[in-house]
Amino acid sequence: MDTVIIAEQFEKTYSRTNFSFEIFPPKADADFSTVSTAAFALSRCEPDFMSVTYGAGGGTSKNTIRIARLIQEECGVPALAHLTCASSTREEIGQILEALRQQGIENILALRGDIPAGQQLPEDRYYRFATDLMADIAKFGGFCVGGACYPETHPEARSPQDDVDNLKRKQDAGCRYLISQLIFDNTVSYDFLARCAAAGVTIPVIPGVMPVLDAGQIRRMCALSGASLTPKFERMVTKYHADPYAMRQAGIAYATEQITDLLAFGVPGIHLYTMNKPEVAVAIRENIRFLY
Repeated sequence: MDTVIIAEQFEKTYSRTNFSFEIFPPKADADFSTVSTAAFALSRCEPDFMSVTYGAGGGTSKNTIRIARLIQEECGVPALAHLTCASSTREEIGQILEALRQQGIENILALRGDIPAGQQLPEDRYYRFATDLMADIAKFGGFCVGGACYPETHPEARSPQDDVDNLKRKQDAGCRYLISQLIFDNTVSYDFLARCAAAGVTIPVIPGVMPVLDAGQIRRMCALSGASLTPKFERMVTKYHADPYAMRQAGIAYATEQITDLLAFGVPGIHLYTMNKPEVAVAIRENIRFLY
């Protein structure tokens, strides 16, 4: 397919909200068919783009590029490749950028990634922050760069204000849009958007939404991302967690209600964390098909 620059989508579709999906690559090549099947199924929802995660420690980076190419060339959907720099040297990042370029992938979500427990921030031959990576990608040239944000504040930030100030630094380093960590309380997201605007962040900020299908899994995700759970959400999980079918239906309903409110607010985009479950994304897409 012809190259699509994701940042330009937000500029061209100001009259409606973009809708996108995230999938993650397999841990082993033997699992690739499962992910490719999910990618094809998700593409039938006609998302504006699909992102592919990088994997802890960069262990699935080759599969990230492979799946991004499949999404773009075979599914006909613009692909956004995550690029995490904490586990890679500057030289290795340069090689990955060249590999992405050769495969025709021009959209990157630039992330620092998690520092493994017990380790300090990387030494000089590694990147310390995502802003450093973004600046080098800009020098490399040929890529549209997005970044991540935490509506409830990055766990390593000194303060909420310092966190949004860092988003302004990302913008100045060449970041053209931001995708948020998962949220369950839209009022938190709206307050965050107001603080971003006050800090001079003018690039699009895209809320991330994850349908809840398993109570234990979502609590682990919240522990990693710092997302809080609303009383309404807690009641839902308490009521339905023992019945997987009821939990699934309730999770889809909660995500649908959350997205409906975000659409009414007028956010520029919604990024759905699909957990490689296309049937859930299809159900949500059907629920909101007349809303955007």
